[in-house]
Amino acid sequence: MSIPNGNSALDRARRDAEWKELEELVADGGQVDLLVIGAGVTGAGIALDAASRGLDVVLVDRQDIAFGTSRWSSKLAHGGLRYLASGNIGIARRSAKERGILMEVTAPHLVHALPQVVPVLDEFTLANKTLPRVGFVAGDALRIAAGTAASTLPRSRTVGPKEVVELAPTVRTEGLRFGYVNYDGQLVDDARLVVALARTAAACGARVLTHVGAVDATGTAATLADRLGEGGELRLRARNVVNATGVWAGGIDPTIRVRPSRGTHLVFDAALFGNPTGSLTVPVPGALNRFCFVLPAPLGRVYVGLTDEDAPGPIPDEPEPTEAEIDFLLEVINRGLDRKVGRADILGAFAGLRPLIDSGEGDTADLSREHAIIVADNGLISVVGGKLTEYRLMAEQTVDAALARTGQPAAPCWTDRLPLVGAEGEAEPLPGAAPRWLIERYGAEAGAVVAASKLDRPLDRVAEGVDVTRAEFSWAVTHEGALTVADILDRRTRIGLVPADRAAAEPAAEEALAACAG
Repeated sequence: MSIPNGNSALDRARRDAEWKELEELVADGGQVDLLVIGAGVTGAGIALDAASRGLDVVLVDRQDIAFGTSRWSSKLAHGGLRYLASGNIGIARRSAKERGILMEVTAPHLVHALPQVVPVLDEFTLANKTLPRVGFVAGDALRIAAGTAASTLPRSRTVGPKEVVELAPTVRTEGLRFGYVNYDGQLVDDARLVVALARTAAACGARVLTHVGAVDATGTAATLADRLGEGGELRLRARNVVNATGVWAGGIDPTIRVRPSRGTHLVFDAALFGNPTGSLTVPVPGALNRFCFVLPAPLGRVYVGLTDEDAPGPIPDEPEPTEAEIDFLLEVINRGLDRKVGRADILGAFAGLRPLIDSGEGDTADLSREHAIIVADNGLISVVGGKLTEYRLMAEQTVDAALARTGQPAAPCWTDRLPLVGAEGEAEPLPGAAPRWLIERYGAEAGAVVAASKLDRPLDRVAEGVDVTRAEFSWAVTHEGALTVADILDRRTRIGLVPADRAAAEPAAEEALAACAG
């Protein structure tokens, strides 16, 4: 199957034109088939599923594509190993299958195999020494059952101290006996995946309107407010309305109970860790299935995570890591390092809130990662919980629920065979001086990114020491719907994760917005 031959480019002109189309539709008393509120990975996935089945779809977000939790993940396409360890075989099998679809069909240019190395030290308990290997063997079985090729995800193995050090150069070598290596999927960037989903939905005919908030909603209508232009408000009717706002779901449907769990990561210079090619995995003391990771990341960075802390109270737009979480991550990860890291080494930090279903008891680390599709008395459909890796399945089930509610006919789901923009197609040739990272971020569109640049010196970096070209900033505005400096720096690229880099690149982002206006 191939991407529908529609226009996938998102820009300010298209957004404003589609807002006017909705105004005219409302004035004529018309309606759309499906309105999706929330343009994170779940909402964008739902919009793509519905639009690819031939439905008339509108996707809105009061901020931007991937503004919320979807950009704050560990950038891993998990195969469900942790859930297998806790006895949740169903979610483990689904995760392994969905991971394979992501890596082999949906976005092979954005997801690659990441070796995860667990060093085995003399001081580890017997459980910490043996259980990872048992789990990795089970993970191999999951991969085989999911039909994912070994060429996509190699089988796990036991390696000697030398290879452990090759994968994770700063690993603690005192008492290092050997290591276990397992392969999982790693996203080049979680926000880039969501942008690709939204653009592919647009190619299938969906209207994608960022910076448009839903003031209120029922199962058949919502009041939408243009937060950027002078469009004001309109009351859009729809056969079905889906609330895909994650941890903010209760703001649309007050009956929804979500218990946010905060996951925090620290950002370091990759050179501090010897530019690792594998993910160093260190067991959390006293826990059998919790680990902290040193994850290789783009832009010459490394992410250290992950916490799982209850986050009650008002839900902020952009969560902040706590001092206790920073101390926890440093303490755990330093157990596995020869060269200890401290607060002075931290370049940045970020935190996201998992939209867990509130069961009313237990630690958030023990709460189920299952998703739920809830239909309110007024017909509003909300989807909460779940994991990034399972976004496609969640989308399929949500659209099926919407169609069943109204009895509307539609084509069957085929997103398990539908590649996203950049995943296939005839690529324009790249200039000889173009950096390799363009292919890693844009796939088959890498040449087009350079050729379409509205900025001069397209292959120059946007700032000294920042591995992002001026052409990428231009493409973010002309094709990926970036409307503000923050859209460019914090979501189309991840420059904003390091404040110093953000400040250095901001003039180039402002230049791109000005050059690409209109």
